[in-house]
Amino acid sequence: MDLRSRISTSVKEAMRNKEVGRLSTLRLISAAIKDRDIAARGEGNETGVSDADVLGILGKMVKQRQESARAYEEGGRLELAEKERAEIVFIEEFLPRQLSETEALKAVDAAIADTGAQSIRDMGKVMGVLKGKYTGQMDFGAVGPMVKDRLG
Repeated sequence: MDLRSRISTSVKEAMRNKEVGRLSTLRLISAAIKDRDIAARGEGNETGVSDADVLGILGKMVKQRQESARAYEEGGRLELAEKERAEIVFIEEFLPRQLSETEALKAVDAAIADTGAQSIRDMGKVMGVLKGKYTGQMDFGAVGPMVKDRLG
């Protein structure tokens, strides 16, 4: 079952089970996907966004909520931070399992070998390969320095 179908099914289940918080988050996910679909149609892509694009959207939503939760904690608004964390849990239901640091290092080494990268100038190629294979499975903000260390 593709991601859109899973999300749609989850929305229906949340409505049936009267899970207000989960339903709210799922509707936000659906709205973000529809927004991206509309933007893609405007660019001439009639098929809409792919599952890889949806994973990117979900990853971005998680990152936004992590930043918000951190800001709320620093501001002493713990109830809002908890709400953000709950939303992260609901969003992560649809993301693949995150790679461990060891698995991420192996993926970086494999991407460097695949691209034949020799120096820091080849970092873009390596990151492109990683984003193609591991979208939603790794934090590219943390992977960037790993690639730099390996190439530097």
